[in-house]
Amino acid sequence: MNKSEFIKAFAEKANFTQKDAGIAFEAMVATIVDTLKKGEKIAIAGFGTYEIKNKPARMGINPMTKQQVKIKASKAPNFKFGNSFKEIFN
Repeated sequence: MNKSEFIKAFAEKANFTQKDAGIAFEAMVATIVDTLKKGEKIAIAGFGTYEIKNKPARMGINPMTKQQVKIKASKAPNFKFGNSFKEIFN
């Protein structure tokens, strides 16, 4: 399912127009991004948790030259589904 298919399905479920569903979707994504940029975590009961994970610097290997290279520390967005959401599928 791509973004436009998701928005169409969301609009049908929520009885929204596709335009309104698209606006709601974009607002939701923007809110998640803004909150994570502030360093805050988003926990949605029954669904899951969005947060930024700090990845420490580490040594890696360049696959072309086989030489060791230092990989810089970085931050990565992460989402973990909640247990109650996972149970829906088992």
